[in-house]
Amino acid sequence: MKKDSPHKTRLHAVDSATIEEEKSARDLAMPLGDCDNCQYRQTLLQEGKCKRGDLCVSVESGRQIFRFFRKNPELAINYINDAFWETRAIIAAFIPLVELNKLIDDVDATVRRAVARRIPVMFLSRLMGDSDREVRILVAERLPAARLMKMRFDEDYLVRAMVAQKAPQGTLIHMMNDPDELVRKEVAKRLPQGSHVLMINDPSPVVRRIVVKEVTERQAIRLLRDSDLIVQLDAIERVPVDALKLIEDDSDPDVQSAIARRRADEPG
Repeated sequence: MKKDSPHKTRLHAVDSATIEEEKSARDLAMPLGDCDNCQYRQTLLQEGKCKRGDLCVSVESGRQIFRFFRKNPELAINYINDAFWETRAIIAAFIPLVELNKLIDDVDATVRRAVARRIPVMFLSRLMGDSDREVRILVAERLPAARLMKMRFDEDYLVRAMVAQKAPQGTLIHMMNDPDELVRKEVAKRLPQGSHVLMINDPSPVVRRIVVKEVTERQAIRLLRDSDLIVQLDAIERVPVDALKLIEDDSDPDVQSAIARRRADEPG
């Protein structure tokens, strides 16, 4: 039997490895770069700093691109104008901070979100009016509290909710009448002590459930006939016992049970 030459055997092994690599990549729907025509074929490829189907910047695969720049962060700045949006979004985590301004007006919102997560705080004001809600939420999350109130009129309730979570307590009074329940809920959770009575007539029972726990005992009397049973029951627990006579005529059995329980627990 004719034996294969060593060269042929090695070539066969290489071909087999290539076939297996391509088969595995196909199975995983993993795009493969063209190493033969890549600018890094004589440098990074030889040094093990890029790898077909794994660490590659020439394919539209976020996973491969991220791995490539994690291995070669110094090259990220060279791709700041790359045509693929995901490449630009990924390099925002690797390029020097002084270069991030070059991506602040990127056409893709994902790129601008990546910028908003990392750009120095002094430049965040340029993204306060961004068209993308997620970008503005990230801005509100990172802005110093003293600068947040400029965003309390944002058109999106989630942005305003983030403002309410972080704004100085003394400024929250300006957000008590926000049109959205979630925002007012965040405001009620953080109002300074003594200010909750200003929200005692809030249209949302969710907000009043917070308020009733924070107002004084005498102020809670105003909530004894609240339309929300949970608010009403909490008020019963908080008011002076002598105020319970105001709702003795309430027909709700839960209310009557709460009144009886409260009176029974009162010493003397």
